[in-house]
Amino acid sequence: MNILTTRRISQVFFLILFLWFCLATTLGQRWFQLRGWPVNWIIQLDPLVGLGTLLTTRTLFAGLLWGLATVVLTILLGRFFCGWLCPFGTIHQFVGYLARRKRKIKVKMALNRYQPAQSIKYWILVFLLVMAVAALAADLTRLPRTTPAGFVILLILGLIAVIVMAVRQARLNTARATLAVGIIGSAWLLTSFLFYGDWRPAASLQIGLLDPIPLLYRSINLTLLPLLDHTALATAGSPRLYAGTWLIASLFVAAVLLNLIRPRFYCRFVCPLGALFGVLGRFAIWRIGKSRDECIDCHLCEKNCEGACQPTGQIRLAECVLCLNCIADCHHGLMGYHTAPSAGGEMVSPDLTRRELLTAAVSGAAAIPLLRIGGQPGPNWNPHLVRPPGSLPEDQFLSRCIKCGQCMRICPTNVIHPAGLTAGLEGLWTPVLNFRIGTSGCQHNCIACGNLCPTAAIRPISLTERRGLGPYAKQGPIKIGTAFIDRGRCLPWAMDRPCIVCQENCPVSPKAIFTREVFNDVRILQPLVVKSADNTRIEFQTDVLIAQQFATGDYYCAVPGRSDLQRHQIIANTSHSLTIDAKHPFDQPPAAQKRVSILIRLQQPYVDPALCIGCGVCEHECPVQGKRAIRVTAENESRSRKHALILS
Repeated sequence: MNILTTRRISQVFFLILFLWFCLATTLGQRWFQLRGWPVNWIIQLDPLVGLGTLLTTRTLFAGLLWGLATVVLTILLGRFFCGWLCPFGTIHQFVGYLARRKRKIKVKMALNRYQPAQSIKYWILVFLLVMAVAALAADLTRLPRTTPAGFVILLILGLIAVIVMAVRQARLNTARATLAVGIIGSAWLLTSFLFYGDWRPAASLQIGLLDPIPLLYRSINLTLLPLLDHTALATAGSPRLYAGTWLIASLFVAAVLLNLIRPRFYCRFVCPLGALFGVLGRFAIWRIGKSRDECIDCHLCEKNCEGACQPTGQIRLAECVLCLNCIADCHHGLMGYHTAPSAGGEMVSPDLTRRELLTAAVSGAAAIPLLRIGGQPGPNWNPHLVRPPGSLPEDQFLSRCIKCGQCMRICPTNVIHPAGLTAGLEGLWTPVLNFRIGTSGCQHNCIACGNLCPTAAIRPISLTERRGLGPYAKQGPIKIGTAFIDRGRCLPWAMDRPCIVCQENCPVSPKAIFTREVFNDVRILQPLVVKSADNTRIEFQTDVLIAQQFATGDYYCAVPGRSDLQRHQIIANTSHSLTIDAKHPFDQPPAAQKRVSILIRLQQPYVDPALCIGCGVCEHECPVQGKRAIRVTAENESRSRKHALILS
């Protein structure tokens, strides 16, 4: 089989596999739903996800070890992931092919010529990795204060190295080297004092913004599949809606359409994962190149070059995506895939100067402190940021979340949505609960999001832990927030209208929402003056009532000024009369010319913060549309003791 055909079959296979995983990320027991499908496998193959979480947390989630296999294969074979596996790359290559298939050969060659701007993706990679590694750098900075013994050992090792090199008569100025070790040690010690105390490390995992795998998962999960869910091909139980996905869709469409201008635009200029593979590709054992230096410079090998790696001259190995088109297009049999260096010469390093590298690194180091200078996620945390159950504390959460949207897709009630600026720019597209959209609040018996999160930003929890049963009984159920009643909008509180929807729907037992009964006077525009009355019926002198308005069982009749203050339930009314329940008649009917009042029985809701888990079912079911009369905020969430609302 032709090698290009093999490559195309591989690309189509992995694209279909990726789309299938997205479709199967639906809670259910049927074969096309999540029931053992390794839906995170493509993410786990992405080494940039593993490297990013390793830098931010100094731990590696087990599934991300698959990325190590990708690294090893890249060192052996080159950038095979980009040309053979990456589903986003396949989409770019296909669209680029459609855009240039009828163009002249010279135009194709011009489009595939190397551009200096292709180094931008290396800036992006350095920028994102430095943002991730800042916590580790900060810990090293504070080493003299946190681990003095370790600092002294490192200083001694430095001096020993200088002595050894001096004894071996290496080309070294011993005095200067000793002075340099002393200056570095002193500066390190001074810096550790300057940045000690409450100064927090400024690390954040932002690779998910541009890494093609999380980007594609996010785009498919939150924009294309919700459209499919409105058709007969829907796999979700109910059509999905996601707030603020217009930006995600716009970026995805823009990335794809840019291939009409230049093939694989995103791969060449933006992709940080491609940049990482470019760095690793310099060590590749097998590589593309000329077998002999007999080239006539026809440049046909550049006609369909997907990476713009200029195989005609000195090939840029960091840009080669192993499309192998150059081998098929070379009519002289010079291009090949072998272990020997290219006869035309090689440029193994990415096109990135030291100044550009330093600029990107400094920008990355400064980005997160600048974003957090407003106090997020510290003392100025946003109470409207309600995270899914099992989420880590906010700074740790931001160190792990790759914004892939898997938790949003699997959520059976569609309550998890991509955050806009609720979590600040740093938390863009991270999961946040929106109780207004979806079919319910966060179900008390659901732990799907935590068990699907590929980086454990939402840690996997058991139902026993979530509900606070068994060994977790002492710590109680996991709380994601607390419901607060807006008395200015609540029907029983603000408008004298009976309503106990929130209390009825509260899922915990005993209920976190309870009511207190009150009786309020109903506002009637004219006084109700008795014309005649008996023990169960009153006739009024005027027609001021609406027939059956007070026959719901919530209204009572009372006679002001009486010492007994007895209330009599109304069971019927006309425009000029009331009929009260015969079980509780008037002992002494009101006299003619006497005024009576109509009272409404209200059950005003209250929230017990010790019992409320913040599931948001009450907010979802609240009949006050628009801004709900009961709303959940992140106060009292279990993941942060600093957000505790009560002392217990």
